[in-house]
Amino acid sequence: MKNFTTVLKIAPAFLLASSVMFGQEQDSTAKEKKIEEVVLIGYGKQKKTDLTGSITSISAKDFNPGVVSASQLIQGKTPGVQITNNSGAPGSGSSIRIRGVGSLNGSQSPLIVIDGVPQDFSGISGASDPLSLINPNDIQTFDILKDASSTAIYGNRASNGVILITTKQGSAGKLKVNFSTLASVSTKMGTVDVLDANEYKAFVNQVALTNTTVANNLSRLGSANTNWQNEIYQAGVGTDNNLALTGGIKGLPYRLSLGYNSQDGIVRTNSFKRTSLGLNLNPKFLDNHLSVNVNLKGTFTDNRFPAEGVIASATYFDPTQPIYSGNSNYGGYYEWLDPGSATGLNVNANANPLAQLDATRDVSSVWRGLGNIQLDYKFHFLPDLHFNVNAGYDYAKSNGAKTVSGLYKIGAADAGNYREYSQEKNNKLLETYLSYTKNISAIDTNVDIVGGYSYQNFYTETPYAVTYYGNRAPLPAGIDFATRNVLLSFYGRGIFTIANRYIISASVRRDGSSRYYNGTRDNVWGNYPGVSVAWKINEEGFLKDVTSINTLKLRAGWGKTGNQELNTGDYPAFAYYTLSQPGAQYQFGSQYYYMFRPNIYNPILTWETTTTQNLGLDFGILNNRITGAVDLYTKKAENLLVKAPIAAGDLSNENVLNAGNMKTNGIEGNITFVPVKNETTTWEFSLNATHYNSKITNLIQGANNAYFLATGDISGGVGNKIQAHAVDHQPYSFLVYQQVYDTNGQPLSGVYVDRNGDGIINANDQYYYKSPQPDAIIGFNTKLNYKSWDFGFSARASIGNYVYNNAASNSSIQSLTTNNYLQNVYSSAAEYQFATPQFFSDIFVENASFVRLDNVSIGHNFKDVFGRGSSLRVYGMAQNVFVITKYSGVDPEVFNGIDNGYYQMPKVYSLGFNFQF
Repeated sequence: MKNFTTVLKIAPAFLLASSVMFGQEQDSTAKEKKIEEVVLIGYGKQKKTDLTGSITSISAKDFNPGVVSASQLIQGKTPGVQITNNSGAPGSGSSIRIRGVGSLNGSQSPLIVIDGVPQDFSGISGASDPLSLINPNDIQTFDILKDASSTAIYGNRASNGVILITTKQGSAGKLKVNFSTLASVSTKMGTVDVLDANEYKAFVNQVALTNTTVANNLSRLGSANTNWQNEIYQAGVGTDNNLALTGGIKGLPYRLSLGYNSQDGIVRTNSFKRTSLGLNLNPKFLDNHLSVNVNLKGTFTDNRFPAEGVIASATYFDPTQPIYSGNSNYGGYYEWLDPGSATGLNVNANANPLAQLDATRDVSSVWRGLGNIQLDYKFHFLPDLHFNVNAGYDYAKSNGAKTVSGLYKIGAADAGNYREYSQEKNNKLLETYLSYTKNISAIDTNVDIVGGYSYQNFYTETPYAVTYYGNRAPLPAGIDFATRNVLLSFYGRGIFTIANRYIISASVRRDGSSRYYNGTRDNVWGNYPGVSVAWKINEEGFLKDVTSINTLKLRAGWGKTGNQELNTGDYPAFAYYTLSQPGAQYQFGSQYYYMFRPNIYNPILTWETTTTQNLGLDFGILNNRITGAVDLYTKKAENLLVKAPIAAGDLSNENVLNAGNMKTNGIEGNITFVPVKNETTTWEFSLNATHYNSKITNLIQGANNAYFLATGDISGGVGNKIQAHAVDHQPYSFLVYQQVYDTNGQPLSGVYVDRNGDGIINANDQYYYKSPQPDAIIGFNTKLNYKSWDFGFSARASIGNYVYNNAASNSSIQSLTTNNYLQNVYSSAAEYQFATPQFFSDIFVENASFVRLDNVSIGHNFKDVFGRGSSLRVYGMAQNVFVITKYSGVDPEVFNGIDNGYYQMPKVYSLGFNFQF
């Protein structure tokens, strides 16, 4: 019988209840304005020319091709949005940051809404990225809401921005068939800069002249020359196949899609497979007064993950040793032996990386179903009034198992082990709103008013996962876990467009969240207003006849948004008890009993609040052959969610507090040129750039400026952290010692600058040196179409970001030999000659600025190849073509700024075919 925590029962009842060269026109102005772009703005849509907030829209024609995860479709495409790959493993996805760091311990991810259904911020066990469960080929547009005047309509989940994803819909008419297939090969970018066998032998022999410990281990050097990193990598083969059927049956437009993606990782044993099915129906009834939109998406993914830590093992394993030793006790692999140990193995030594891969089978399967039905009724007696109902359901279930064979070194201590896990999540949504749109000609004003209600229920169930060992009985049964988070909201917005020149938009949302229920309703509710204005200067009389200026619009906005995502559980403000886990039982006589134990909580906890001011200018000239926008903004985050140390005597030594403020100033802009546009040739290129600076302005109340919160775990030592949050510094700044060098520029081992001049080198001499936050982010994209040929490429640059090279800091003379085994070192160890690891030297904080050519593609379109109206496009593509950087590691683009065994991004070469009938 399952024992679930009773946490979910405590939610209060009321919570349950968007030619020729320059100057030579190819098309008339009327033709350019024939189709106006419409952008989603949250519970509605608006013409792009009428937007008052900072919103960027990217459609399928501008997506990055050939990617596995949806977020990578728009990487480098828009200012203010930084998308960093979590790793190079297929299906691992990306981390998205809109306008910089928005929190310290709360979530920094934007709210993602797919076809009107807001998504859970956290993923599911067995899937590295929830967006990898969506087929990118089914996505039509991304509308990115960046400033608070745009996002306030989403309330307490919108401080980090909102991304509205719209999937492709059906269209009335004859059946159209689109089939695409893509074959790819992935290869590694490079390897960590460690010593090869000859360099390693020379270094060991040199050190042995003055180091007795190393000298005593000279006999352990082997005669092989093994590049362990090359051994764990492979050429990963992939294929991506998609079939889409669109058309209409008796007034029922539909789109049916089927996709299959299979990708091997560049690390052996790593693979990702995704099967997807999508159905969209959008009929109209009652003389087109009732519009129905049905979206159904289902995916099934199979993942196999490589052995944990295998990249680090391949980095440090002795290059003079062979892969195989012939010892059948360890699968024939070479391992470090210690006859004096119980297992015959040196358990302190690095495992043979090939044995790790062979010994480990770590797999997962994830099912996901996402569906919603949206009804929009235009009242017969008042066609300007619409009633909209959106009901959605998002279900995910995962099963996974990790097996470690006892035949190999990795499982020798326990004769192997096996762990099986599962998780189930569902998200229920019900939203209703009324919208009224009316052009009042008497006052030359268009009115667009929305008012609505939203209910969303997130439920997660995680059964206890037992680990079985090969040489003993399984652990006793544990406690299953279930939790629920409920959101209840009321919202409204009004947009007033006066004389097609002046636009005023105002919104407010009132959110209630069970996450902050503390036994009363004190902190459950929050209000989030937003207001923005726009002036279409080009519509004024003094510019009306200036035909070279097509768009000139000034925007200004202000708003407040919230962040309720804690990453620390659903009820941090409520006093509750949970059953103890196995190993924490109470003995009474001969019987053992589970005990209820209290959990740490903060009854006055509430969400973060961010106030944003935004000033923007949109422009378009020369028949919109040059278009762009510039935005200036300031974000002030208050009541930051911080996991901080607390006074002794409480239930824990740390708790989640509202204990800080942060300010971000930024500027961003984009510009698009169309220098050539005629009947045979179109050339377009665009540039976007972002600069922002975030600083913590307040932390723990009453603490002086010397107070900091340590973060950023690193490998080496016990509990070492290399980053810190402190007042007047950027979040995640590196807290290090200033390295001292001799007259030849050689760093001195363990010698640091006495920065406070007290004659003692201690923690008081550490200083804040750089951070992963870049000074500027730049994206560049170009497309060229000539007759039936097309060519394009996209590139990105990050300037001023720094990375802590943990692989290098872990290497020293001491690292050569420990506990009677040898291991390799980073090449800098031979150069620096540090006697022991100097984890906190600023020499390991490296400039990781880079320029990356993300994507290059060339294609040719063959028309009428299978009959009139059919086409075939053949294209070749290369991804991650090159990276220019001074960083000494393999890849400078490390999300958290700490490189301690990063799974590098692969180079990918692809050949694709797209058939349309």
